[in-house]
Amino acid sequence: MKKIMMLLAAVLGLLIAAALLIYFDLGAFARTAASSEWYEHHLTVPPGQSLAATAEALQRHQLIKSALKFRVLARLEGYDRRLKAGEYSLTSFMSPHDILERMSKGLVRLHRLTVPEGLTIVQIADQIEKAGLAQADDIVRRAKDPAYVRAQGIAASSLEGYLFPETYFFPRTVAADGILTAMLQAFRSACPPEWERRALELGFTLHEAVTLASIIEKETGDPSERPLISSVFHNRLKRGMRLETDPTVIYGIPHFDGNLTRKHLETPTPYNTYIIRGLPPGPIASPGKEALKAALYPAQTDFIFFVSKNNGTHHFSANLVDHNRAVQHYQLGPDRPDRSGRKAN
Repeated sequence: MKKIMMLLAAVLGLLIAAALLIYFDLGAFARTAASSEWYEHHLTVPPGQSLAATAEALQRHQLIKSALKFRVLARLEGYDRRLKAGEYSLTSFMSPHDILERMSKGLVRLHRLTVPEGLTIVQIADQIEKAGLAQADDIVRRAKDPAYVRAQGIAASSLEGYLFPETYFFPRTVAADGILTAMLQAFRSACPPEWERRALELGFTLHEAVTLASIIEKETGDPSERPLISSVFHNRLKRGMRLETDPTVIYGIPHFDGNLTRKHLETPTPYNTYIIRGLPPGPIASPGKEALKAALYPAQTDFIFFVSKNNGTHHFSANLVDHNRAVQHYQLGPDRPDRSGRKAN
């Protein structure tokens, strides 16, 4: 009996020693990076992927030393039920515990998307596709779906003008709706309620204010001139004059090739402000915050004309005589006829 007890004790001691060895080995594994040489890998974990498949992928890319130990560690510490799908930026300097923490918190890799001022829906969609976030066709189709637009609380037939120019960070798995929602939220943050009230004070709907802001954005080369350009358009609207602005004409031309001709200016479209009076039916691009502000708070001037100085700035005039003189000086030169046959703005 004594020998049996001694044998059992010895076996128990061996089991305890083995358990302690496994415990300390697993603890060392949990805290130790896979390599002393730094490298990065972007690992995508699809929705529904098993812990075993994730562990094998990590080992295959040399981010952990043992898939089996990783699985045991994950189960012992309860991570196996909390790992989230997504794209992760992982490095060889991260320990298995660090990797489990990141995946359990869903700290996925974010991709930068910078949308500059003055782009159309189609141009923004191209930027999104180039960033690898969504298909351009999906963005355009959704942004021009009247039912979807109305559901977002926008009183328009498309989201043209409302996709706010900003720098965004999205996970690779983001859908078109997620991108559009973020851009609309940015627009609402940039356009506070008092600006909507200001639009009403000026006799505009918010949509008309955004439309005017988009024109100001497209006409502005020097940011400091936005309030001045705005004042020209406000003064023209008050006098019942046509806006006569090239960017609106261009917006209304399908497949514009970059060469604006006299024929374009004489062709009726809803956006040809050389023919229609007042604002076009909607924005022609996405204005930034400063253009929105300029549309609502124009400079107080008598200007009704402006012409490019060919250096990003404009010469502003309060009457046609001064304007024609400026056109001759900046656009035509003393000995050159006006080959287009049209007035500059």
